[in-house]
Amino acid sequence: MGDTTKEDVSGYSRKVVGKKRRAYFFRKWTKIDVMRVSSVGTVHFLCLLAPFYFKWEALLFGVILAFLTSLCITFSYHRNLTHRSFKLPKWLEYSFAYFALFALQGHPIDWVSTHRFHHQFTDSDRDPHSPMEGFWFSHVFWIFDTSYIREKCGGRDNVMDLKQQWFYRFLRNTIGLHIMTFWTLVYLWGGLPYLTCGIGAGGAIGYNGTWLINSACHIWGSRAWNTKDTSRNIWWLGPFTMGESWHNNHHAFEASARHGLEWYQVDLTWYLISFFQALGLATDVKLPSEAQKRKLAFPR
Repeated sequence: MGDTTKEDVSGYSRKVVGKKRRAYFFRKWTKIDVMRVSSVGTVHFLCLLAPFYFKWEALLFGVILAFLTSLCITFSYHRNLTHRSFKLPKWLEYSFAYFALFALQGHPIDWVSTHRFHHQFTDSDRDPHSPMEGFWFSHVFWIFDTSYIREKCGGRDNVMDLKQQWFYRFLRNTIGLHIMTFWTLVYLWGGLPYLTCGIGAGGAIGYNGTWLINSACHIWGSRAWNTKDTSRNIWWLGPFTMGESWHNNHHAFEASARHGLEWYQVDLTWYLISFFQALGLATDVKLPSEAQKRKLAFPR
């Protein structure tokens, strides 16, 4: 197939290389692919069992767990480590990165590398979770095809800042041990209700909240800034995604520690960053300048 030219909703032309769609299921699965699908599958299986072992306190535990771990992902993995939107003392940086492990989204080196590739190659054939390959690919299927990500993006050479730190190498090498220990402690504490309503329901909520940023926020919603991609703001997802669904804002100003740029745009992660900034623990907090905003504003 030859190359074609498509015009996306932002009104610019983008060259799209015509190629055969990659098989999602009938392909070679690596060990990491199997581990990932096992983890995601186990969480959603436990979620399906939750009604049979239901306890209100267990469900509350799951909701709180989803909230805290998702906040650690957005605060640590995303805004602190991926984009360096602010700086923290190492003891605090490492603490948030450690607790983000229990969101079950992988270790920091892998997560940060993938997200940096997403911004480098947004909406192109090299985007790790390109919406051009369909909703379900960008939502979840990309996670289980590490060979495809390597083919598109290359090696993890964009995270040398993390690879050079012993703590992140330690998390990469021991992530399974930490998660299994946590799951065991949850089971010993609350039994199957806490395992199903807590790990299962809580994990499913956390997973799909994050995944919607990659899928829905590149399909539906509004555009506040003239970015050369399909990123969107979805206002009603804001409180549930810790402010990450102000995604067009984020793609316009990647380095900004604040995604909800207007006072009415709920951004829980920004509120936490502001709290630590007030304490003097978050420093070098980056925000877009008025000149940057004028540059990307739509013509009036």
